[in-house]
Amino acid sequence: MVEIAQRRQAIEPSEISQESNSLLRITWADGRVCDYQAANLRRACPCAGCKGETDIMGNLYKNPEQPLTPKAFELARIITVGGYAIQPVWADGHSTGLFSFDYLWQVADAK
Repeated sequence: MVEIAQRRQAIEPSEISQESNSLLRITWADGRVCDYQAANLRRACPCAGCKGETDIMGNLYKNPEQPLTPKAFELARIITVGGYAIQPVWADGHSTGLFSFDYLWQVADAK
């Protein structure tokens, strides 16, 4: 039980800062600092429009692939959602992706 509590604490950020329109920095509760390139975050957007969604039968429904403009990779701002996620607002207007702290932790490990 202690191990789960320790991992839960590690996945909570102690600081989230937008360093520029191309870089997000998160300092995690365990002291780990992760830099996220905006382009990588946008490509990892978990929203239904970008990644699609599945129905009860497992069929994936996804928007057609759209070419992304350079503005698609510029962070306009970051909104904190409750105590569990951030919502990037991109310079091209896209803002439907909620990046949970768990998801950001996993994406950071994939660097």
